[in-house]
Amino acid sequence: MRSRISSGELRPGQRMPTQAQLADEFGVERGAVRQALRILQSEHLLSNVSKGSPATVAPNVGKALTGPEAQPQPTMVALAPRITAAFSVPHVEIDALCLTAVSLTLAMGEPLRLIHEGRLKPARVDVRVLLPSSDIDLAFPAPVDDTADDRLQRRWLAHRNAQGQVLKHNLLALRATHGIDVHVTFRALPFTPPVKLYLLNESEALFAYYTLTRRGEEIDHEYLEMYDAEGTQSMLFPFEQRDRDSLRDTTFVEQSHLWFNALWETISSELVLTG
Repeated sequence: MRSRISSGELRPGQRMPTQAQLADEFGVERGAVRQALRILQSEHLLSNVSKGSPATVAPNVGKALTGPEAQPQPTMVALAPRITAAFSVPHVEIDALCLTAVSLTLAMGEPLRLIHEGRLKPARVDVRVLLPSSDIDLAFPAPVDDTADDRLQRRWLAHRNAQGQVLKHNLLALRATHGIDVHVTFRALPFTPPVKLYLLNESEALFAYYTLTRRGEEIDHEYLEMYDAEGTQSMLFPFEQRDRDSLRDTTFVEQSHLWFNALWETISSELVLTG
């Protein structure tokens, strides 16, 4: 629902479907719908949330989504609506620095759906992605006991390649299905990035830390303790260039572009998405 509001599918002042209709559409109980509506109201995206009548999209929804009061949110919550909004312009430009591109691949689902439904129609899409090289020893995920075991490295590499291939395939398919000029390029970094960064249309930066935790998982039928980061849950901090607002945000976006371009043009290398 947040993605539909941010993309303009649900407009300011428009009444939401009833709770019964939403419960039926999403296949959940009404309690889950009420909780979702309360969350959106707390984010100033909805108003008039009550049991008696359908909620209404807030009149100042644009400010709530991108204004200086916008709060950091987990990647899986924050990225998709902002990616969707980025697809509303004729020339979409998205740069990403991350560990596997899984969050970016998932976030592309909503704008792709709207394109296939005819609700969005960009003329050109340029996507650049920086990922760790397969030639390095990853800083994380890493086994706790510091063994020479390469199972984590092999699993990460397979995951990185699979997510990258899905992302590239789904975007390039827009050429044949909708005549959109699409370009998707990957390059490899000689280090494990401790942060993730998404740059949207040269006007917005979304930044998050990869926070390491210790956890266990069964790999190849053996339980393994590791240090790892759950990138989909990393808190994204939004920064946006605005003509009359925060100089701090504008500077951060500009410097993030300079940093990304410097990595892209200097120490990164060609990345082939194979084992």
